[in-house]
Amino acid sequence: MSASNPTPLSVLDLSPVSEGSNVAAALHNTLDLARRAERFGYKRYWVAEHHFVAVASSSPAVLIGAIAAATDMIRVGAAAVQLGHHTAIAVVEAFGTLDALYPGRIDLGWDDPDSGAPKR
Repeated sequence: MSASNPTPLSVLDLSPVSEGSNVAAALHNTLDLARRAERFGYKRYWVAEHHFVAVASSSPAVLIGAIAAATDMIRVGAAAVQLGHHTAIAVVEAFGTLDALYPGRIDLGWDDPDSGAPKR
């Protein structure tokens, strides 16, 4: 890509809980990183669902809502939602609600070739 058409960049954040820290601090760090990513021109901010490890990203829809509320323009999406922990309709409804609150900024998966995300 040329300098006039830079490669779109994205962040993938699992909200890691650092040793000696806690979930609240990890979530505040995620919101801070999302604000910085937006300020530096990143196109998307991705979260992924994980359970029973030292990360605070066990509820992607809730985390995405918090990130979208803390930012103004960056697209926010789920790189992974574990359907074994949710029904498909619950995921669709949660992300539909987020899209209604933050139109055009919420992603579930990545179909946009310019998303900055890895290809499927």
